[in-house]
Amino acid sequence: MAGLRLDGLRKSFGDNEILKGVDLALADGEMLVIVGASGCGKSTLLRIVAGLETPTAGRVLIDGRDVTDLDPSARDIAMVFQNYALYPHMSVLENMAYALKIRGLPRAEIRAKVDAASALLGLEALLDRKPRQLSGGQRQRVAMGRAIVRDPKLFLFDEPLSNLDAKLRVQMRGEIRRLQRRLKVTSLYVTHDQVEAMTLGDRLLVMHQGVPVQLATPTEVFERPADTYVAGFIGSPAMNLLPGTLGRDGTTVRVADADVALGPWRFDRPDGHRVVLGIRPEHVALDATGMAWPVEVVELLGSEMLVHAGRPGEASLTLKVANGAPVGDAIRVSFPAAHIHLFDQATGLRIEPALASSRTMDAGSPEDART
Repeated sequence: MAGLRLDGLRKSFGDNEILKGVDLALADGEMLVIVGASGCGKSTLLRIVAGLETPTAGRVLIDGRDVTDLDPSARDIAMVFQNYALYPHMSVLENMAYALKIRGLPRAEIRAKVDAASALLGLEALLDRKPRQLSGGQRQRVAMGRAIVRDPKLFLFDEPLSNLDAKLRVQMRGEIRRLQRRLKVTSLYVTHDQVEAMTLGDRLLVMHQGVPVQLATPTEVFERPADTYVAGFIGSPAMNLLPGTLGRDGTTVRVADADVALGPWRFDRPDGHRVVLGIRPEHVALDATGMAWPVEVVELLGSEMLVHAGRPGEASLTLKVANGAPVGDAIRVSFPAAHIHLFDQATGLRIEPALASSRTMDAGSPEDART
């Protein structure tokens, strides 16, 4: 096993700066998932770690050794690509054995490593087949097996599940996580799929426009997003983000012509300070005495529904309910204080309460208290 450290990584293509300073440290055996929208720099970061791109500035250290200027072959890493990158004219066995054969390992040792990896991945019956005779999931297992036999210090995954159908993606991400935990190989995994990110990573690094905006556990990223970008990106459906203003010495928020109470919490900003109130669709409460929102669209999800409501010129709201409401009707809702997030409207950054109830300032914010 080995740790990974990135010091001040920057990357520019001409005048276009893709990475704007990334500092990162992975512990031995940790799996870090880098997530963000297309163009945020996550794949460029992975390619720099792999040695496929040269940083404009900064260093890459694997197991304490500076590998910034080393070729990919000298870094002791294994990479699993989006398109599998299997040799079509070789069998499964030959694909998995190829890197070891190039190293000059004895034939018996190569076969032992391939047999061990194929048993781990359930490929024993497929060793004589060519890639064209395999399903997408089987090809992905072969690509992983080819990485495993090398016994690398670091695994790099570049959106390896994006070519699979939805059902197979769910199955394969579970297999990848179980395999990584069993092998305990330090791993860096890039994806744009926030569900993959939440289920796979020990920690998440959320990237936005070349900048790391939050590095934390999946639970912390979900429950305490650092800014409005993270709040809107992590979670499905996305968190509701409603513009408003603080009032009553930071104990209420004025949203859509109504005052929303913040419970026992006070936010240390002046009255009238512009904020964004965040609340997840599953936390919006139906309330006969609450704010009225005209229903625009209703989506059936099986056991529940998503209701999309809007107030012209103000904001839109999504909530999860057991039963929907007819389009055009109004639905009345309230926002429980325990589930409210507040962000500064100018900067987008999270605002923590200056005064909390006896629950604790360590928990720190409304969503940490549950009623």
